[in-house]
Amino acid sequence: MPAPRPLFAIGLMLLAVLCFAALDATSKTLSQTFAVPLLVWARYTFHFLLMVVFLAPSMKIRLIATRRPRLQVLRALMLVGTTGFAMASFRTMPLAEATAILFVTPLAVALLAGPLLGERVGTTRWIAVVAGFGGMLLVARPGGAMSAAGIAWALAAAACYTIYQIQTRMLSPSENTWTMLFYTALVGTVAMSLGLPLFWSGALPTPLQALMIASLGIYGGTGHFLLIRAFRHVAASTLSPFLYAQLVWAAVFGWLFYGHVPDGISIAGMAIIAGSSIAMAAFEQRRPC
Repeated sequence: MPAPRPLFAIGLMLLAVLCFAALDATSKTLSQTFAVPLLVWARYTFHFLLMVVFLAPSMKIRLIATRRPRLQVLRALMLVGTTGFAMASFRTMPLAEATAILFVTPLAVALLAGPLLGERVGTTRWIAVVAGFGGMLLVARPGGAMSAAGIAWALAAAACYTIYQIQTRMLSPSENTWTMLFYTALVGTVAMSLGLPLFWSGALPTPLQALMIASLGIYGGTGHFLLIRAFRHVAASTLSPFLYAQLVWAAVFGWLFYGHVPDGISIAGMAIIAGSSIAMAAFEQRRPC
């Protein structure tokens, strides 16, 4: 285990969520011209190629060795669903608001950890979950100006991501981190390639658009690499609050590229979602084992 380097790890985490926010902003722009499934295919295919080039020569068979292949595949499919539904949401919703809805995932995981993982769901978790979902309602405001379809896509993405996180907890004690990351890229590439002829239509991308499409996999692969490196240098509980920097990046990109600034109610909802998750994580860290 490398020596603790908290400031270095926090820096890696901030860069990782910047990559994820850049992926979301790029996909929002591209989705106005290209089919979302095509963008999902590109995100996983270029991620897969990066791993083959940089990890396969050194890890060889260890990169795909797993004791639970079915769960690996199912987990990867859940992340593919998360990506596709999220991109569909970004297509019709502002970046910051859609991202905020996706960030109810840690609260949903905390709630489902009881029946699925046998973890105790105490009063503090329930309070945090109720508050977080209340914050989500402030952001989404059903019946308001937000796109109903966009909200539905974001909720579907959050549901897939919740299952993905639960399965990650199941696999983490026994599976290699790089293997888990590789399976997400491999399964995503294979699954989306099978349907590629169905959604590859229209004009070919310009050189700039082709570069942007390729960047989706680069942002995703680099972000996950930085995330893994960050967790090698400090405890997960220390880094968890900094995940919410992605909300800030999403708001900044939404303002810079799309001229959208979240209103006061949305900002309050985002703060409640982030605050609930951070408070719950802090409480869980202090609770005796």
